[in-house]
Amino acid sequence: MSTQSDIKPNTTSSLRRMKEAGEKIACLTAYDAAFARLADEVGVDLVLVGDSLGMVVQGHETTIPVSMEDMIYHARCVARGNRMALRVVDMPFMSYASPEQAVANAARLMREGGAQMVKLEGGGAAQVETVEYLSEQGVAVCAHLGLRPQSIHKLGGSYRVQGRDEHQALAMLEAAGALREAGADLLLLECVPGLLAAEITANMDIPVIGIGAGLRCDGQILVLHDVLGITPGKAPRFTRDFMAEGGSIRDALRRYVQAVKDASFPGPEHTF
Repeated sequence: MSTQSDIKPNTTSSLRRMKEAGEKIACLTAYDAAFARLADEVGVDLVLVGDSLGMVVQGHETTIPVSMEDMIYHARCVARGNRMALRVVDMPFMSYASPEQAVANAARLMREGGAQMVKLEGGGAAQVETVEYLSEQGVAVCAHLGLRPQSIHKLGGSYRVQGRDEHQALAMLEAAGALREAGADLLLLECVPGLLAAEITANMDIPVIGIGAGLRCDGQILVLHDVLGITPGKAPRFTRDFMAEGGSIRDALRRYVQAVKDASFPGPEHTF
């Protein structure tokens, strides 16, 4: 029987092995040491220090006001409580406008914040170049396609499903391949039709994590506050309140991990 000491921390390599084995990857946001420690305890494979903290922690209407200092502070807090889950940290709005700026800020997130991987939004030519540059410098990268919250104003001020029409779907497929070729180690798909997400996942040899992207991604991620049913306002369609079943916060997080692992979440009602 294995003990806690036998269990090794997750890495990019272990997540890829999970994809190859068909084992679902359970991911969750975390913003402090206490929840990072709890995520480890219940078996979360990857924690994301998301710029979603701007909305669920700081009370902003978007993620745009979040600064590098904010991300470093919360990443450092999470690093103190996290030992097992792979630790990914968002690069905030306009912190990676050029490859050189991206490398400088990624270095800060890793040195000062303890990030093991950084995440950036977008799949255009500039982002592909940035991912390649980061990868060449030895930085592990999670790319992010579909709905991009940092581009909310460019998207018309509302959060909408991306990739519904043929042109958008083809562009996303091509962007996913380009980001992988540039060296991305992980891909997150947000608010993408389930069939498109399934096609992208099947075409990639790196893990694909979904949020509102259907069951056939290699893993799932939710915002911690959505899992606990404490996000203000109307909950997004793709979320599920795991606290509604009763019990403690620990029980709710454990149920979330189990639901991802046994593929009972997301269901059809959470899929576009």
